[in-house]
Amino acid sequence: MAPPNGPRPLSSAPYPSHRLSVAPMMDWTDRHCRVLHRTLSRRVLLYSEMVTTGAVLHGDLERLLGFDGAEHPVALQLGGSDPADLAASAKIGADWGYDEINLNVGCPSDRVQSGRFGACLMREPQLVADCMGAMAEAVKVPVTVKCRIGVDEQDPTEALFAMVEGCAAVGVKTFIVHARKAWLKGLSPKENRDIPPLDHPLVWRLKAERPDLTIIINGGIATLDEALGHLDHVDGVMMGRAAYHDAGQLGQVDRRIFGEEVADLDAADAVRAYLPYVSAQLETGVPLAHMTRHMLGLFHGRMGARTWRRILTVEGAKAGAGIEVIWAALEAVEQSSKALTQPSPTGRGLVRSSPFPP
Repeated sequence: MAPPNGPRPLSSAPYPSHRLSVAPMMDWTDRHCRVLHRTLSRRVLLYSEMVTTGAVLHGDLERLLGFDGAEHPVALQLGGSDPADLAASAKIGADWGYDEINLNVGCPSDRVQSGRFGACLMREPQLVADCMGAMAEAVKVPVTVKCRIGVDEQDPTEALFAMVEGCAAVGVKTFIVHARKAWLKGLSPKENRDIPPLDHPLVWRLKAERPDLTIIINGGIATLDEALGHLDHVDGVMMGRAAYHDAGQLGQVDRRIFGEEVADLDAADAVRAYLPYVSAQLETGVPLAHMTRHMLGLFHGRMGARTWRRILTVEGAKAGAGIEVIWAALEAVEQSSKALTQPSPTGRGLVRSSPFPP
């Protein structure tokens, strides 16, 4: 299949803007997830799951790189450490229409380390610079780095600044920094997302010392209020698990983060806007659960959220499940909201049968 060339969302700002982005997350930020997130915000920058250079050069490109044109702006994250392979893969990604090519220098998994890419490259800043230089020569779209502040016993100040200085010397302008170390031995990838302490001020310092660079902060940022606080110090914020598990908050991004004079998009309206995409994918044979799994956090913290998750999880996984499952789950949420504001039969106020979401 040919690369997608769908319409890009209208914007008066330089684009892609890194003011707010959703992190690349393996097994999470696939094409279905990204379309859902784009439904919630036209401005947030989206990232693919990491794709290795070997997969790009030898795999099924439609399966690995295919995306819907509505996803723009969208970036491709690559994993690798061979400059020639990365340059070739970056060119393929750019030809497929991605707006940015990003190199993963942050993933701590054993599989990634054995392939000599991801966070272990924090120990080889010159190699990363060579890779980035090769990628930059191969494509016209921006090339960026996503890294940690260090690994294992490295001094974070030395490791982070060496990585940035080396890549900046070959023309890289944008760095996404996960503000915690990665421990490559002794901690699992999951533990590496929580246990090493965060050092947000170090990333703020990097921006203060290199105001010519675009510095994006990542790690432990759960709300848009927190994101706004970081934007006093850096150019952009990347949200990860919070943007996935509490996706409904993305409906406020265009107004609160990008300053557009638009109404926030309610999660229920986002569901309705997502349904045509779901229907089209069902017609091609994509199981409903491949899409509904990304929708579970849309009503996080709201009445009916538990029922929403249960219906999508149980009914959506059944063979032949169709769009009626989503309609049923949405109706249950809306009925819960109505019950919350239902007048009391005694006329003494509102009825709320329980203080907890059903």
